Amino acid sequence: MTVHGEREKLPAVTKAEGAKALTRFADGFNKANRQLDPKLNPSFEAGALLAIDQAGIKAAHALRPQGNPSFPALAFKDAHFTVPKQAGWPKFFIADAVSNRKNASGQNTRWFLVFSRDGINQKWRAVYLATFAGNKAPELKTDQDGFAEAVPADASSGLTVAPGKLSGAYADYLNTGKGSTFASGRETDGWRARRARDANQPGARIQWEDTASGYPPVALRTADGGALVFFSTLYHQQKTVSTGLTITVPAGLQGLLEGPQKKTNKMAFTTVSGQAVTVPAKSSGGKVTVLNRIEAKTSVKPL
Repeated sequence: MTVHGEREKLPAVTKAEGAKALTRFADGFNKANRQLDPKLNPSFEAGALLAIDQAGIKAAHALRPQGNPSFPALAFKDAHFTVPKQAGWPKFFIADAVSNRKNASGQNTRWFLVFSRDGINQKWRAVYLATFAGNKAPELKTDQDGFAEAVPADASSGLTVAPGKLSGAYADYLNTGKGSTFASGRETDGWRARRARDANQPGARIQWEDTASGYPPVALRTADGGALVFFSTLYHQQKTVSTGLTITVPAGLQGLLEGPQKKTNKMAFTTVSGQAVTVPAKSSGGKVTVLNRIEAKTSVKPL
């Protein structure tokens, strides 16, 4: 009997293959951070996580072109794998493992990495990374065999916001503050408040514009009927200082400079931001809660 993977719902990956993908990620991550070579990142990362981490490597390379051979190697233990059954491509799964990186309270942080690939002949690459309070992710729905449920990106998801619409909805909220889709928190109204506080400084003004990204979201059904969704956004900053003053690009961002450095009182910055959120079922009347957000400036441009 022939099984057609493009039509039949099958486990996205075996746990043995998932373990190999996690090891490959750690090895690639360590090599890229030791050599500070951004050309290495696409071998083990893709999507939003690639944009975020590759920008960091580019910036670090400008400071240390000789590399960083003393980079403390990333290591994982106690790995778990959350695997949905899926038909067609792309496919994804989540690997979560205790890292040797400490959080603010001195606890070893459990990393939750979303791996994806677009075809059977491609390698699994990490596309999202998140950490959660207490090292615990929301409880996911699983079937009798322990497989998770992938949630479609469109309106058939049954969620208050379809995963495919989250990037635009979050960007619109950050731009305007309007709507009641998102729960109050550090990365929603708290972030808007921090921006408002920083917008006007002595001799300087900062403007923001958020936009949806083209990186596809990943969503898994939670036990309560909602979903855990990973998605990304872009935001653009323009900093303007008073006439007669100039903006100096910090040393840590010079590796991201587009074009030659010049004297200017205006500078544009682009940032890629990755979010992990819970989205309630449409019937619950609840709000989207941002659980984790990571970001990196990916370009700096004198205007």
